[in-house]
Amino acid sequence: QVQLVESGGGLVQPGGSLRLSCAASGSIDSINIMRWYRQAPGKQRELVASITSGGSTNYADSVKGRSTISRDNAKNTVFLQMNSLKPEDTAVYYCNADVYIPIGTSSRWLKNYWGQGTQVTVSS
Repeated sequence: QVQLVESGGGLVQPGGSLRLSCAASGSIDSINIMRWYRQAPGKQRELVASITSGGSTNYADSVKGRSTISRDNAKNTVFLQMNSLKPEDTAVYYCNADVYIPIGTSSRWLKNYWGQGTQVTVSS
């Protein structure tokens, strides 16, 4: 079993910064793509940013230039640094990852996992 645990959310004033973290633990062979999603009240969940194991990144237009996704492969951890935060960034932020699970001694299985979410509130 694999768990993703997010941390770093909270209340911040407009223009402020937050750094979210997500640590994966459990029976892990390796992790392919790691992602951050967010879901605001009454809205659909949306992809914020993604990063491959090699470090290639993609961002939603709404956060491009204000956010940076990074990862520590040795610690199975992904980060999201968010700057110049706006009230419209208020949402629950979820970590998501494509994880290779070891099967026996020479095989592995790719599964997708979600974290439980961390609340980010941007308000004065």
